[in-house]
Order: sequence, then C-alpha cells, then structure tokens
Amino acid sequence: MAPNMTKRPVGAPSVLFNEDDTEPSVVDEGNQIAEGETVENNKYKPYRYQRQIVWRNVALFVYLHIAALYGAYLMFASAKIATSIWAILLYQMSGLGITAGAHRLWAHRSYKGKLPLRIILMIFNTIAFENHIYEWARDHRMHHKYSETNADPHNAKRGFFFSHVGWLLCRKHPEIKEKGRGIDMSDLERDPVVVFQMTYYLLLMPVLCFLIPTCVPVFMWGETWSNAWFVATMFRYTFTLNMTWLVNSAAHMWGDRPYDKFINPSENIGVALGALGEGWHNYHHVFPWDYKAAELGNYRANLTTGFIDFFSKIGWAYDLKTVSMDMIRKRVDRTGDGTHSSIWGWEDKELSPEDREEAVIINRSHVG
Repeated sequence: MAPNMTKRPVGAPSVLFNEDDTEPSVVDEGNQIAEGETVENNKYKPYRYQRQIVWRNVALFVYLHIAALYGAYLMFASAKIATSIWAILLYQMSGLGITAGAHRLWAHRSYKGKLPLRIILMIFNTIAFENHIYEWARDHRMHHKYSETNADPHNAKRGFFFSHVGWLLCRKHPEIKEKGRGIDMSDLERDPVVVFQMTYYLLLMPVLCFLIPTCVPVFMWGETWSNAWFVATMFRYTFTLNMTWLVNSAAHMWGDRPYDKFINPSENIGVALGALGEGWHNYHHVFPWDYKAAELGNYRANLTTGFIDFFSKIGWAYDLKTVSMDMIRKRVDRTGDGTHSSIWGWEDKELSPEDREEAVIINRSHVG
C-alpha cells in the first residue's frame, strides 16, 4: 500500500527545507487569492488555493546565496587551490548522489545497485543535502506522473522562478498531497540503505554536508576557517543546488524537443554539463526508465552515465535498462519536432544541400 504523503513515514525526521504538514484551510471569498483556482477535496468543502510563503526558508536561501557569492570571491582572492579542488570534488560527489542515486537508481529504478554502491550513493546523496532519498524520490515520481500540473511539486508552468527555487519557499499545493497518496513507495521502504539514511538523516546530514567539508581543508592543508566555510561548504552546496534546480526550470523551457514536441521538457546541453548529464530532458521525460537519461552515452555531457557504466563493469551496477534505436526512431517520427538528427553519414540521401554545401572537407582529393 502506498504511503500517505500527508504523513511522514515512520522514522523519517523532518528536514530543513520542508514546510509543515498542515492541511489547507478554507479561504473566504474576500481574501486575496494568489493562484486563483478552486481546489476540490473529499475532506473539505471546495476552496481556493492560497499560496503561503515559508519565510524561514526564504531567509535561509537568501543567506545561502549571499554566502555563496562571497565564497566565489574568496575562491579567487584568498582560498588555497587545494580548497577549490576539494569544493569541486564535493560538487561531483554530491551531484552523483542526486543523479546516479536519488534520481536514476531510486526514483526511476532504471538500474539496480549492489549494497556497496548503494551505500556510496547514499553517502554522496547526504553530502548534497537535497532532503533524504525517500522524499526526493517521492517528489520526483510525482513530478513525472503529474508533470506541469498543480500536483507537480515544481510545476514549470508557474514560471521559471517557481520551478527553480520558489517551490521550496512556499507550502505545497494541496493537490500534491491529495494525489501523492497514489504514489507507490514500497520499494524504497524495503531498501535498508534508504531507511537507514531516512532514520538518521538529521545526524548524518550536518556531518557530511557541512562539518567534514569545512574541517578537511582546515586540518589537512591549513586553510582558514572562513575560506573553508564559504568556499568548500557554502559555495559548493549552493552551486550544487542550483545545478539541480536548472533541470526543473531551464530544461523545461529552453531547448529542442526531438522526441516529443507536445511536452515542455527540452534538450539543454548547458544544463546537461552543469548537472552531470541531466539536461537531456525531453528524452528523459519520454523514456524515464533509461539509465542514461539520454539517447547517447556521451560521457563528456553525461558524467553520470560514465559513473554507472564503470560500476556495471565491476558488477556493482546491474540490470541497466535502456531503449532500442527502433523504439526511439518510432517515437521521433510520431511526436518529434524535427530536430532529431537522422542522417547516417555523408552519402545519406536525406542530407540537405545546405548542410552538404557548408560542410568542411579537409585534404580534399582532386581526383574524380
């Protein structure tokens, strides 16, 4: 039986950026309505949804971004090179905890991982501090099942700012809680690694996300506490957050839609580079079970795929699911926007005269 999203699973602590699990109230007609639509609910009379800002989160995110900007300055002004490298390493680790872990492994079940790999990804995920795996995967399953509706936690139709960070600054739309009851999370409730992290999250997260990243530069290579805190912790953490958020915002607004022109998620190479391969979003929303989250396994713009492939070679990742070229071709022909490259090579008759004319040929033969 799927858990009720309005209640926290047994053993799950409240986390920093959660809003309270309070039910929405009936709003009088005279009140100012932020969103303006009427919401039906079996338990309550019809009411209008009123957006409620969580000012605690607003204050926290304002501090995070000011601290991150100062950290970016210190990175060039006074921080040691080792500290900057440490920050980049932590960004890669925490990013993989989201992309290879919470996203492709736990939210989509696009591959399976043996216990050592799941423990590594759980640690990486905790460094990222984007809420524990269970909650992240639950919200992401909602995002796919009810994409760009009021039941989508970061509905991109509510604008760039809302889908990027605003959804964390206000209480959830009541349809998220209402329809969330139908999301099956039993697979994660059976995973001891997920349950362990969820149970001890408020102990693990401060140590792995803030304490260790700050202390390592100070005690290992004599960095100042200020540089360690603002560069390796604040800048790194905030940068990682924004790279993840760009998948929800920019990759739902800008880019081609070669696989399905009727949905907003797009192919965005900039997001793919910053989010370790998560920017091929039109493909991902069409084929969410593909472990590559992209048609091609190009590691330069999809580091996460390279990470999973490495652990597949040593046997820690297995049952990797992907999509056949025939299935991709059929979907491209049926719903694509025409931007999908379907040319097999130079002699393909469908190569346009314009492309053929503008192609650069090096060391051209003058024979025949």
